[in-house]
Parts: sequence; C-alpha cells; structure tokens
Amino acid sequence: MSAPRSLIINSPYEIPVCHWEQDPRGRVLRVREGRRGAGYEIFDTRTNTRRTVELEMVNRIRPRVDEWRQAGYPGTTSVTRSLLEYWNDKGEFLDGRWENGPRPLPFYFCQIEAIETLIWWVEGLAEYKQGVFLPGDGGSWERICNKMATGTGKTTLMGMIITWQALNALTYPKRKEFSSAIFLVAPGLTVKERLQVLYPGHEKNVYDEFKMCPNEALRQKLNQAVILVENWHTLMPLKEPERSVMKKGRESDEAFTRRVLGKLATFRDIVVINDEAHHAYRQRPELKVSKRDAEQLGIDLEEATRWIEGLDRIHKTRRIRRCFDLSATPFAPTGKKSTEKGLFEWIISDFGLNDAIEAGLV
Repeated sequence: MSAPRSLIINSPYEIPVCHWEQDPRGRVLRVREGRRGAGYEIFDTRTNTRRTVELEMVNRIRPRVDEWRQAGYPGTTSVTRSLLEYWNDKGEFLDGRWENGPRPLPFYFCQIEAIETLIWWVEGLAEYKQGVFLPGDGGSWERICNKMATGTGKTTLMGMIITWQALNALTYPKRKEFSSAIFLVAPGLTVKERLQVLYPGHEKNVYDEFKMCPNEALRQKLNQAVILVENWHTLMPLKEPERSVMKKGRESDEAFTRRVLGKLATFRDIVVINDEAHHAYRQRPELKVSKRDAEQLGIDLEEATRWIEGLDRIHKTRRIRRCFDLSATPFAPTGKKSTEKGLFEWIISDFGLNDAIEAGLV
C-alpha cells in the first residue's frame, strides 16, 4: 500500500471526525470514521509491534463533558458562561477563511476541549460527574492534568485558565473554586522566558493577542490578578549555611514561602500551573525507582522531587487551592519494566501527537 500524500484529515478547529489506523506492525494505514479514543502507544522493540493502552478515565469523561456542554454548562457562573460562549465563537468560514469572529482565527478544538473539561470538573453540577473519580498523586493538594501534544497551544491554554480563574475570583471573592493568585512553574529558563506573555501587562500578552476577554471591563479587571512565573529551581531549599557563631538553622517553611513567592506570599489559596508537568513527580514510598529508569522517561529524580517538595511547603503555609498540570508526556516512573502504569492517573483530557498530526498542528 502506498503512503498517503498527507496525514492531515481533520480541521484543527473542529472535533476530529476520523483518524488513521495502523496494523500492529505499523505497515498499513487506513482511515477510520470517528474520533480516536484517548490512549497512548507502547512499542515492543523485540517483536517490532505496537499496542494502544486506553486512557479509560478520559474516555469516560468525554461524553459527560459533551452532555454538559449541550445542556448549556449547568453549574457555571455567569462569568464562566460568558467566557465559554465567547471562546467558542468561531465566526464563519467563508471562501477559505474565517470571517466575522472576535479573533482572526478560532481557538483550536483541543484548547477548547481542555478548558471545558477543567471547568466541568471544577464547576459542573455533580449529576454530570457521577461515577468519575480522579485519583491524586498521594499528596494533600489536588492535581488535574491536560495531556496535549507539543505544538497544540499549551501557553494559550494557560492564559485561558488564568482568565477563567482570576475573573471569577475577582467577581465572586467568596467562591472557593477560584483564585486570582497564580503561580506558574516552568521547567527551565527558556520556558520561563516564553511564559512571560502570561503577565497581563506584557506588551505581547496572550490575553490581548487572542482576545480572551469578552469586553474591556473584564480585560481591565484581569489586570488585578497577581501572577508569578518562576523556574522550578526557585523551589530548591537554601543550602545549609556553614556553622557560624549565630548557628543558623534550616530555612523555615514560612521563610521559604516568602522567598519563593515574593508578593504572591500575601495571598492564600493559590492556584499552581505546572508547565511540562512530567518533571513534577512525587515518588511514592512503596515504589523503588532507579535514576536510570527515571532518565529513560526524561525525568531527573532530584529535580522532580525538589519541585514537588517545594510546592508541598507552600501548601503548608498558604494552601494550594488546585494545581493544573500540562504536559505532552505526563509519564512517571513506576519501578516496573513497563511504562504502562506510568501515566499520570489524574489526566482529564487528551489530545496526543497522532491527533495533532491529523489536525495539521504538528
């Protein structure tokens, strides 16, 4: 069978209507109607075959979110509903281009699905979530993960999360689901620099570039959000000082929080956003994970542990209301030979590499 001329078979702005399917040896491609189920592939190098592992929780959540959307987003605040309606306004596709919409191009489907799923989990009525349990990582604060391929617009999604959280927190200050104090943790200095556009006052901020606020009043209100973007290295404890006459001790959790958060330390109930969140890994005491096994998944164990330990210390002093994890590869080592059980258990939506290729995003 000859190779297809193009792998793009879906629009990036609409729900996928079909997908490519391969035989177990990856030699034959054929188009199948309908959206691909959420999952990931495991390659067996011994037999040169592949198999797909289903993300059962995500596949259970998708129809619940669809039903909730069709019902008009029951349970959401008026601010959230106005945001969702505005973000879903694509305009019209005329003569090969989008016209009459609030922005030059619509948001990608994967971005809309990701933010809708987060909002469904946080604000949706309980009747739309019956039977859905989202496991945690063993810590005392909630983590929720969007699995999105590189190139699908995770920075824009972060801006949507901040807009949703901050505008609701500022409009309804007594509502505990929201916070206008946002701490973004980046995996390195290069990414930290790229995320500067998430500050509302940045000259190239995402809120203006993608017209995230339905009106100027809400856009001005968004400026009141307190946002901090830092590299994970700031979560490292201070080195034990050399013994001196003063005999200084270990940095307290309160001192650590003030040093790391700066002006954000004046707030409680903070929202955390972890970019490339597979680097933020909590090693469970019952699992023995070698440094080599972790490195095979692109994880530095010391980095991952320090990242989480730092957030734990902030939670002790200021409380983390909720943590949003974003990653294209949210795997964690399990101590086993197979990575099958290594995916984050708190993944709530999935738009993987194959989906992104078929939509022409990568």
